[in-house]
Amino acid sequence: MTVIKPSSSGSRGEPVRNRVIDAAERLLRDGKAEFSMRDLATEAGVSFATPFNQFGSKAAIMHALSARRIATATRRFAEKPRLDDAGQRVLLAVGTVVELMLEEPHVNRAVMGWLGTPGPTHGEVLAQSTALWTLAIGAGEGLIAQQQGRSHPALARHLAFGFRGVLSFWTAGELPDDELAPNARDVASALLMLRSDRSR
Repeated sequence: MTVIKPSSSGSRGEPVRNRVIDAAERLLRDGKAEFSMRDLATEAGVSFATPFNQFGSKAAIMHALSARRIATATRRFAEKPRLDDAGQRVLLAVGTVVELMLEEPHVNRAVMGWLGTPGPTHGEVLAQSTALWTLAIGAGEGLIAQQQGRSHPALARHLAFGFRGVLSFWTAGELPDDELAPNARDVASALLMLRSDRSR
């Protein structure tokens, strides 16, 4: 999986970055989605310049929070019993990510809302998400004939696009929490050319 690389200079290492990210997560949990970089520095117990030195912008911090969530979803998915069918694995991955999103919906909506925000550098959410779907697809066992001829990397990328689309409507409040899972499954099933089963 692609990860956001930490700065290599001495005091700007991974422990300081994680301290800033942890502080951002606490502020979001406290309902302070509009926190300033000064608020963040205070919460993290670091100098005002540290969040800027580590990330450059609030958008980059939100991308780091997104990367943390994708890493958590990937770990949880990898820990589940291995299924023999690629389509069923993809639907299991969908369920795993949805479950994670709904654990803290207000926090995750705040994070998702920042992903389309331009910053000084682009994020790596697409690569990270594609890596999760690539893991779920595996060798593509059980995909129907039309799908067997498709490039698995292309399918994984399309799943990343499709899932992000559903999440964007959920983030905007147009899709209620109880509709996130069935709609995400429907999109994945359409991409896999499988019959959607909303009762799963």
